[in-house]
Amino acid sequence: MVSVQRLTKSFGTNKAVDEVSFEIKKGEVFGLLGENGPAKQQH
Repeated sequence: MVSVQRLTKSFGTNKAVDEVSFEIKKGEVFGLLGENGPAKQQH
């Protein structure tokens, strides 16, 4: 099992993730999707 508590990720002054918590149990598939996606650059 993976447990994440209060994860925060910022790019400069922009918060991409703000205190997200979750658990992933054995055998589960998990992904985070967002408006920008990991390969898209902000301008």
